[in-house]
Amino acid sequence: MSRLSSEALARRLAELVDSKQAEEIVALDMRELVSYTDFLAICTARNDRQAQAIVEEVRLRVKEEHGLLPGGVEGAGDAGWIVLDYLDCVLHVFTAEERERYALEELWREAPRLELGLDSPEASAASV
Repeated sequence: MSRLSSEALARRLAELVDSKQAEEIVALDMRELVSYTDFLAICTARNDRQAQAIVEEVRLRVKEEHGLLPGGVEGAGDAGWIVLDYLDCVLHVFTAEERERYALEELWREAPRLELGLDSPEASAASV
């Protein structure tokens, strides 16, 4: 098991959610803006069930690969949002309606976006 930098963790989270066909994947670099985390990774699930599947995959793979468990988990698939807090990187999984409601990219529009280079067209468009 290897220790990930916060940027590498953000990139790995993006890869994992992409592997579960999440849409509109972005990673915001928060290091110059807040003290509580380095990156916010954000994605959209088509429905509550997919949101839960994404979260389960991320938890399992990050634990297996790097021995990391989230410091906190908030929300639930049926709420339309779930947050996994890995301290240095926080993953937000939203349904489309909840993502629009919370508008994190708008709230943190001054945050630089990581160029993720993911294969899916949605991810590529969102990380420009």
